[in-house]
Amino acid sequence: MRPPSDVSRAYDRWSATYDSDANPTRDIDAAVLRESGPHVSNCDVLELGCGTGKNTIWLAEFARRVVAIDFSAGMLEAAGRRAGDRVEFVRHDIREPWPFDDASFDVVAGNLILEHIEDVRPIFSEAHRILRRGGQIYVAELHPYRQLRGGQAHFHDAPSGETVYVPAFVHSISEYINAAIAAGLSLRALREVSDSGTEGLLPRLLTMTFERTT
Repeated sequence: MRPPSDVSRAYDRWSATYDSDANPTRDIDAAVLRESGPHVSNCDVLELGCGTGKNTIWLAEFARRVVAIDFSAGMLEAAGRRAGDRVEFVRHDIREPWPFDDASFDVVAGNLILEHIEDVRPIFSEAHRILRRGGQIYVAELHPYRQLRGGQAHFHDAPSGETVYVPAFVHSISEYINAAIAAGLSLRALREVSDSGTEGLLPRLLTMTFERTT
């Protein structure tokens, strides 16, 4: 594993208050996954960037098997307390080759993680490798329009009194889609989600579902 990055250090610090902090992006992401996320019943699921397990526990209710990975030790500790032995937790930096066999999962789910990855192409390539034919990768991210308006994951760190901004990169919708296509995946669904009751305003969330067809 690479040395801890500024991203993992930030999430280690945030892990103590991540679930209690006001965070509409986190809450909408969880709601959208449950409402229109991938079909996971009786599936082998790999979750990228599981964080404190807000989505992990839902996936574990329906999937045959869930493996959840994150490179923040603090986040993994919180997720382990929440999900217990229903989930296999692995500490791993997804910028490195994933420690899983080819064609070993039916679904990959990544929520609010690719904004912290500078080059997303290897992520989609690894997803294609470990997915079985017909398997899907579901991605949910802070919408790039929000990012261009200054939106960025951040939190108040009480011990230091500072506002910590987690390093992030802006990826356009076409960049995500073209990276997935180049990896051999096919786009199956795309959704832009606004806050409840704010139709016509900037979408907060971008979700995409890609399928391995070959």
